Amino acid sequence: MALVVQKYGGTSVGSIDRIKNVARRIIKTYDAGNDLVVIVSAMSGETNRLVALANEICDIPDGREYDVVVSTGEQVTTGLLSICLKSMGYKAKSYQGWQIPLSTDSSYTKARIESIGDQNIRADLKEGTIVIVSGFQGIDSGNNITTLGRGGSDTSAVAVAAALNADVCEIYTDVDGVYTTDPNICREARKMDKISYDEMLELASLGAKVLQIRSVEFAKKYNVDVHVRSSLNENTGTMVTREDIEMEGILVSGIAYDKNEAKIAVMGVPDKPGIAAKILTPLSDANISVDMIVQNVSRTDMTDFTFTVTKADLKQALLITNEVARDIQAKEVISDENISKVSIVGLGMRSHAGVATKMFSSLASNGINIQMISTSEIKISVVIEEKYTELAVRLLHETFGLAS
Repeated sequence: MALVVQKYGGTSVGSIDRIKNVARRIIKTYDAGNDLVVIVSAMSGETNRLVALANEICDIPDGREYDVVVSTGEQVTTGLLSICLKSMGYKAKSYQGWQIPLSTDSSYTKARIESIGDQNIRADLKEGTIVIVSGFQGIDSGNNITTLGRGGSDTSAVAVAAALNADVCEIYTDVDGVYTTDPNICREARKMDKISYDEMLELASLGAKVLQIRSVEFAKKYNVDVHVRSSLNENTGTMVTREDIEMEGILVSGIAYDKNEAKIAVMGVPDKPGIAAKILTPLSDANISVDMIVQNVSRTDMTDFTFTVTKADLKQALLITNEVARDIQAKEVISDENISKVSIVGLGMRSHAGVATKMFSSLASNGINIQMISTSEIKISVVIEEKYTELAVRLLHETFGLAS
């Protein structure tokens, strides 16, 4: 007997027929003699609908009340799935985040998990109950409902698996694994049998939609093997696990892209110590994550400071940045939403030279201009015009031979 944690995404539970299909898959795992905890997302499109309702009220909704609204989608799914399993003759029980409890900090819309109670779940498992848990949501020390950010059900699943010391965490979605790039824009994309935590961490942070970044962080920290699979077929998926020697032999493992980025440039900034901190600290205080940062080399006493944020944070980030710009007497603040970030990732970059040259030459030969560059030990990211995204991904996939 194994303890299995399964997570089903929005498309997997997007209709009553699909919920019934998920119930049959759960029963198959349960009947094989396994204890089973299931984490579910809201039905496909439901969270977007709830977000739109909140944004219809005002441009920047209150964080606490926003979380109250958007967390309700998962509650519906847990109830429907539990009803379905009970109607098929199986013991099932739904849990909301606060009932576990899944405790978080108070960073509304982007809360971080602090602890997970396991007593209630373990008691139900001991009685042969299939436990159904709402992903994406938790509760803070003041008994306020919180949410973990978009894609947070992945994080809920891996965190619960770690807390229960589960044998495996299976993430079911509408794709049957992790591909070398998005197969929707590159027909030559190839499914990988396995990928390291570090590579998956980079791909997730760079725009790959298969797993949320914090779920991979949890998996790496607690050595949770994560099996990414499709809920629509029985195909073997991709195992996200510890790196091995074989993985290090691959120069580039995957290409990621992210169209959800916006660029803010503060022009004519006084070039003196502490200016970068003055610009970025208010953004951090507002819980806005800054991604890529470029500061031009100053030839006079002025410089330009450019950074990227998510498009969802752009409106608030601009309000804050304009206020800071007035305080530091910068010349102007400009923004651009028509950009995207394209990245290559691979453990093999640690020990191979010339990877960046190969990437930049491929883009340049096809007339694609690079606006910003960011690197780490196993990744290179560039900001380009959004209209060139698909072309850049296909070019780099071919350049690094990922189809073979």
